[in-house]
Amino acid sequence: MDAQTWLVVNALPGMGALRIAQLVARQPQWPEGWLAALPSRAASELRLWLEHPARSPLQHAVNDTLAWQQGGPSRHVLHRDHPAWPALLNELPDPPVVLWAQGDLSALEGPKLAMVGTRRPTGEGTHNAQTFARELAQRGWCVVSGMALGVDGVAQRAALSAGGSTIGVLGCGVDVIYPASNRDLHEQLSRLPGGLLLSEHPPGTVARPAFFPRRNRIVTGLSLGTLVVEATEKSGSLVSARLTLEQNRELFVLPGSLHNVQARGCLALLRQGAAHLACSVDDIIADLGHWAGEFIPPSDAVQKASPEAIESPALPDALLTSLSATPTPIDLLVHTTGVSVSDCQQRLLMLELDGWVTQQAGGWVRLPRP
Repeated sequence: MDAQTWLVVNALPGMGALRIAQLVARQPQWPEGWLAALPSRAASELRLWLEHPARSPLQHAVNDTLAWQQGGPSRHVLHRDHPAWPALLNELPDPPVVLWAQGDLSALEGPKLAMVGTRRPTGEGTHNAQTFARELAQRGWCVVSGMALGVDGVAQRAALSAGGSTIGVLGCGVDVIYPASNRDLHEQLSRLPGGLLLSEHPPGTVARPAFFPRRNRIVTGLSLGTLVVEATEKSGSLVSARLTLEQNRELFVLPGSLHNVQARGCLALLRQGAAHLACSVDDIIADLGHWAGEFIPPSDAVQKASPEAIESPALPDALLTSLSATPTPIDLLVHTTGVSVSDCQQRLLMLELDGWVTQQAGGWVRLPRP
């Protein structure tokens, strides 16, 4: 079936993603088999569209989308029969019938990992989200998230800055900027290579609270696994964690301090034995690499394609390699680096003036870079 037909199916009254998926699984012939299997109201609406499309309200959904598509070459309508449709979504009990896409469809080609977390990450959480997203991007993985404030946006910006791919799944139309403070990220995902926006809602649909849990199933459903960076005990990220497990995907969490409220959700998942502990990207790839092998090109091909994305950015001082988002006392820094106290203090001062480090209770920390 083509895009127009799937748009009509998506607009049938009284159906929804779950009922349509159950009907698709029976593989009815189009249109006779569908007309016989649909509830009476939906069947009547479909019959009207088949016989007199100009008189059918279903045609409005088609016309609106066709008008939207004409607005630019990066606008697409994805469905089960589209060559770029992500097959992993078909494993869900209620996959989206149609996905409106804006951006670079090549983002759908590689292995994908969902990254989620609190909207108010700590400095350490921000640093970890950036570090993991960049390294995943450099290794050919696509970072999938919901473009929310906090960890979502931090991870997606980091993936783009590393020259990698990232997909933002929205709880509104792909042309609606939500939250408004993520306008720059929305524009980058729409126009930069490797960036892509997806939504199961037609363009123009405003964000609603009920849409976001539904959006989360697509975020995790696109991905081989999910990484929770930081989450409170009642965080919305735990909904994504539950969906990941229900979808038989791998769940990973980063460890956090016992005193960090933003890490308690992660610690609870570890205590329950529901998630894998991830201390590095290597831990994730060790568990998922056998599933992702078919997506990832040879390492030399990746390097040839984008050497700037593989090389780590140059650091102005070797001291930075011994610092992280966790405070490091200066005596420990002196011990691990072998420099004198006075030299260490002077170099830290210069790094602080340049915005690379700052002093906090307990020692010096390395600041996240944009």
